[in-house]
Amino acid sequence: MAAVPASAQAPGSIVYTVVVPAGEFGSAAFLAELLGTLAAAKAFCRSTGDSALQVDCLSERLENAAAGIPQGTDYDEVRGVLKDTSDRLKRLARQNRDPDRRRVTVASTANPAERTTRPLTPVSAAAQAEVNLQAARILEDAATVLLRSSEQAQARQNQYAQIAAAIDSNKVLLRS
Repeated sequence: MAAVPASAQAPGSIVYTVVVPAGEFGSAAFLAELLGTLAAAKAFCRSTGDSALQVDCLSERLENAAAGIPQGTDYDEVRGVLKDTSDRLKRLARQNRDPDRRRVTVASTANPAERTTRPLTPVSAAAQAEVNLQAARILEDAATVLLRSSEQAQARQNQYAQIAAAIDSNKVLLRS
């Protein structure tokens, strides 16, 4: 049985290592870290205060969450779903870009050191309602894929259901 260490940084600059064993479905600590990351994505994007940036902000945050999942672990499928969801949201935002606004890098209002890793694409005001509906469907699709995947392996069922719920909860951001 092989294990892959994953480093994660918690608030307060404490660094700790979580081992996600291959072949046994994930650790509770890693699941908690991932769920926290997904909840923080919603909070971060909400803190921008700019509804035109919400879809691409979620894309960027999900991309970062996917990048934080080590390869060769039982979370490979989750990483793939997050990456695919991020790519779809990014494409949606760019296809509906506001031509009168520039892409911007955003910092958290709560922690100015926390910022997006790339500039975000604002969605035009005219397309925003429809884009938000499409983005909500993309998030629902991701949750559905995870829930269907969990049906194939009993050990994954509870953890995938929690991850799916965390992804799906980001739809609230698109309604505000």
